[in-house]
Amino acid sequence: MRAQGSARASNRPNIDEDAREAMSTAVSKTIDDLKDRGGLKGVDVANITKVSKATVTRWLAGTHSPQPKTQLVLSDLRYVVDKLSEFYTPDEIRTWLNARNDLLDGRRAIDLIQNGEAETVLEAIERLGDMSYL
Repeated sequence: MRAQGSARASNRPNIDEDAREAMSTAVSKTIDDLKDRGGLKGVDVANITKVSKATVTRWLAGTHSPQPKTQLVLSDLRYVVDKLSEFYTPDEIRTWLNARNDLLDGRRAIDLIQNGEAETVLEAIERLGDMSYL
């Protein structure tokens, strides 16, 4: 009887494994988008998420997933890059994120996003849009 029960159990999909695979695919797509639309490199993603470049490579390969706090940073970064893409090319976005900015009182967007202050960066981007109509 036990053998049948375990055979049935092994035929069921492993929800944890399926969720992990879906997460790794989502993370991989996010990082690819950051590279394509934001001009960011693996080392940029590693620096902003405070992990090694090898860890980013493992996320891309799907063998590991970022911690929830790190997922939030990646999500915020992707949203910021999406907004910046309305104004800049990928190379310009990378520069904008890493440079000190008057709209951010001399701070760098990348540092603010890393510290959970993406909203401040988004407000600055909104002011960019307002300035383009002057």
